[in-house]
Amino acid sequence: MSDTLVRMALPTPTPWDQAADGVLTRGDLPTGWHLAARFPGERADDVSDEIDRILGYDDQMSEGDPGESETADGRWRYIEHEATATRVMIRLQRQLYATPDEVRITGVIYLPWRPGDPITSHLLRELPTAKIEAAINKRLFAVKRVATMMGNKIVLPSGRKISDHDLLKPLGNPKQVPDFYELVALQHGKLSGQGDGNPSATMAEISGVALSTAQGWVAKARRRGLLPPGRRGRAG
Repeated sequence: MSDTLVRMALPTPTPWDQAADGVLTRGDLPTGWHLAARFPGERADDVSDEIDRILGYDDQMSEGDPGESETADGRWRYIEHEATATRVMIRLQRQLYATPDEVRITGVIYLPWRPGDPITSHLLRELPTAKIEAAINKRLFAVKRVATMMGNKIVLPSGRKISDHDLLKPLGNPKQVPDFYELVALQHGKLSGQGDGNPSATMAEISGVALSTAQGWVAKARRRGLLPPGRRGRAG
């Protein structure tokens, strides 16, 4: 087969194809939402960098902001609500220091179908940010979302709310504590994110249990899909 035919059979992604980078696909959106083929105005390029510049993201990065690594490389994606024609742009960004790896929505631009129409709290609540994040992370990293955020509280699957500083408290008895393995995953992720080279050992110390017990907790959390598979040759 000639080189020309090969190139024809394998077209390269175009800049305006919103699904080309694989971060957001049509399958990640709940029923009723649509991933537009192009950005508003039929733009022929990815306008993410331009939007960041207008909103000031690039100003923070150019000034050496300590959070630069957390704001870099976010990409804006344009979705539409089929029933109401509501237009929404969401900023999707890989969290570099999260354990497990994850993509989060770090910005939202919400536009009613008709310019000048009001944005109601009801419409805002219909924007399925948590479902979109969960679908992306399950597809990319095969990890179940273990909790959601409500204000400054972490909401566990049972509905129990805890603060971030609670993640460094003893975990208790797995047979008596609701959401126990979700807490194991969250505590492990927090310690790893702080640079702990052996989070299982620290977890054992926090809870006053043997290292083998804490390692068993982590292993079970991995089997449940709450943590990614362990890396060969790495402690914790």
